[in-house]
Amino acid sequence: MKKDINRRDFLKLSGTVAATTALASCGMKGEGGEDGEVDYMGHHEGPVPTNKMTYRINPKTKDKVSILGYGWMRLPTLQGASARESGDELDQEQINMLTKYALDHGVNYFDTSPAYCRGRSEASLGEALEASGYKRDQYYIATKLSNFSPQQYSLEEGKKIFENSLKFLRTDYIDYLLLHSIGGGGMGNLHQRFLDNGLLDWLMEQRAAGRIRNLGFSFHGDVAVFDWMLENNDKYQWDFVQIQANYCDWHNEDDLGRSGEYLYTELEKRGIPAVIMEPLLGGRLSKVPDHVVAHLKKRKPENSVASWAFRYIGSKKNVLTVLSGMTYLEHLEDNIRTYSPLEELTEEEQEWLEGETSELIKSYPTIDCNDCKYCMPCPYGLDIPGIFVHYNKCVNKGNVPESQQAENYEKARRAFLVGYDRSVPKLRQANHCVQCRVCIPHCPQKIDIPRQLRRIDEFVEQLKQGTL
Repeated sequence: MKKDINRRDFLKLSGTVAATTALASCGMKGEGGEDGEVDYMGHHEGPVPTNKMTYRINPKTKDKVSILGYGWMRLPTLQGASARESGDELDQEQINMLTKYALDHGVNYFDTSPAYCRGRSEASLGEALEASGYKRDQYYIATKLSNFSPQQYSLEEGKKIFENSLKFLRTDYIDYLLLHSIGGGGMGNLHQRFLDNGLLDWLMEQRAAGRIRNLGFSFHGDVAVFDWMLENNDKYQWDFVQIQANYCDWHNEDDLGRSGEYLYTELEKRGIPAVIMEPLLGGRLSKVPDHVVAHLKKRKPENSVASWAFRYIGSKKNVLTVLSGMTYLEHLEDNIRTYSPLEELTEEEQEWLEGETSELIKSYPTIDCNDCKYCMPCPYGLDIPGIFVHYNKCVNKGNVPESQQAENYEKARRAFLVGYDRSVPKLRQANHCVQCRVCIPHCPQKIDIPRQLRRIDEFVEQLKQGTL
């Protein structure tokens, strides 16, 4: 199946009658064993296990880490949205509840950054952990040295970022400290941020002093940088590395920087534990078209769509923890069930996901955006990920018609245009892109963002003018 499938073929693939029939054959309601009933997406309605979480042992520090890690990027706001999508005030009461619930059910790894939630993530986590009543040695805090702007490249600024993290997190040491997003900008950027200014040397001193218990890096982008970091492992002694990995991109021969198989294997060779980010590709592997839902449900009607992705990556033995940004309680509950305990996939099931299932998902003409927001802020105010998320949502729902002759043209046209205006403010839509190309080097998925924005804008204009 090809990525450039046309809209007519896409509409044939996504026929709702076939999908609905397949879903019905899987059972929209059924017994969930000891945990009660499940809905058609596989979300259980009974009690959530409190003492069955799967743990992995860090071979270097012997930390007993929950295989489910809590990513502190998509926090709930008072307006009900995710803080990753809005600047609304965080719902700290809800956040405290989710934190306590996670700890009560065995989750003990929390991943944050000074850059998350517009600078509010670390302070929120510090408050939530303190309010939980759990002792400091009962959980692990991971945060990052997020010195992204040239004004932060000096050693003094790097030290200040680290000291602020300690203050906001209400702790005197960091369990897992990462150099944030290594690979973007190539080797030159790595030298500017961490090597030439002596910041990495200083961080290693902090590790020796016990203020950092584990030192590693998160990787996005140029695989040459990843390779260089591992080639110099004898010098830096990386305690862990955070990589993007999922069943859709496990085999990616065109871009080794996105190949989970390559990144994971290189770490495994050296005995470096892998922390996994984007197991759902920014949520795309949990928000699949109906016929893909049916495809997964034929195997295990009682399992959620998302659980396949979490079970897949959790079945890799060198994975220390799998991060998930859980905004709502139902997300947390579902992921706790998946890993309490983890039912590892068989070799046949892994191949089925990497092959047939992956190709089925890739056959849809979505844009490879995982909503990481590294392209933001746009100097001209566009909501780049918001535009792509809306487009992909409409593709999955069959609301991207090929022409006015399409059977569902009027319904799809209205759904796309009305949803576009509701999802993305008019002044932040694709028609305001000036093709400056500032965003391109920051995209870990290597999307030609201006080209895609121009294509979407042309499609929107055709829908508005009735010329499609």
